[in-house]
Amino acid sequence: MEIHQSVVILLLVLAASFTAYGQPDDIKPRYQTFLNRHLGPHVSVHDCDKEIRKRGITASGTANGCKEVNTFIHAKENDIREVCGKNGISQGKDLFRSKKPFPVITCRLKHSEKKLKCEYRGSKSTHYIVVKCEKGWPVRYEFLIPCCDCSTPQLMNASIETENNC
Repeated sequence: MEIHQSVVILLLVLAASFTAYGQPDDIKPRYQTFLNRHLGPHVSVHDCDKEIRKRGITASGTANGCKEVNTFIHAKENDIREVCGKNGISQGKDLFRSKKPFPVITCRLKHSEKKLKCEYRGSKSTHYIVVKCEKGWPVRYEFLIPCCDCSTPQLMNASIETENNC
């Protein structure tokens, strides 16, 4: 009976250690923030206001705290993470471009300086994504690369999310 209890305890310890899949402690908060801001497998173009409010996505240094643009990636968490590994191409400076395009929802702030309420207009498109990776984990969403024909992506000189210029 003691052997059985030892096995159960060992399994519990192993299960707990695999929850973060070897994620370093210094990466975890930034990775969780990245997921909160950009993982959106079920977000639609009509959900921008609700999702941005629910997730507490804001921008410091603005009069009303509204973030100008936020992109939700329609993908599973692991598919996005693999952009930092086998499904990404290094762009230098810890930046990786996805090998395949992702469907995304881009939420853009409806411009009105006098409005205190953040209101967004959503649009759906397909783009290559560029993320900053640290120790194999995405920690910052950098920008989109238009997917004109989805066979030959062109890296754009941009450090913000871009319109589809095709």
